[in-house]
Amino acid sequence: MSSGAVVGHWEQDVLPASSQPVVHLELHTGDLPEAQALYAELCGWRAERIDAGSGSYLALALGGIGGGIVECDTGRPLWLPYVEVSCIGEATERARALGAAVLLEPREGPAGWRSVVATPAGGELAFWQPKDRHR
Repeated sequence: MSSGAVVGHWEQDVLPASSQPVVHLELHTGDLPEAQALYAELCGWRAERIDAGSGSYLALALGGIGGGIVECDTGRPLWLPYVEVSCIGEATERARALGAAVLLEPREGPAGWRSVVATPAGGELAFWQPKDRHR
């Protein structure tokens, strides 16, 4: 992802914490049972239901990174990659400065903070900062 060049102070603080920057992949769909059945048959992904206060969530064993399926009111199903960053606020602000729309401002959850941006090219991306890396 990085050429090794230093781009201001962002290089150290915002780039992913590892060489495998995508740490979670989440499907947003209006039909959780259908999506679960499809990916179980097609890819062999096992799902585990997680009780979430706001709706249904299935954790997926993707074989290397975390994953899940969220049932939500969406116009079309979409895969949302989560990229680990060292500072959620700075990553979100950098995306905004580069022209991205912030769909979800940094929000704390049980295990860390997340935000979601939509890039000028139309793709959505989530930033993830685990609690053990908060500063």
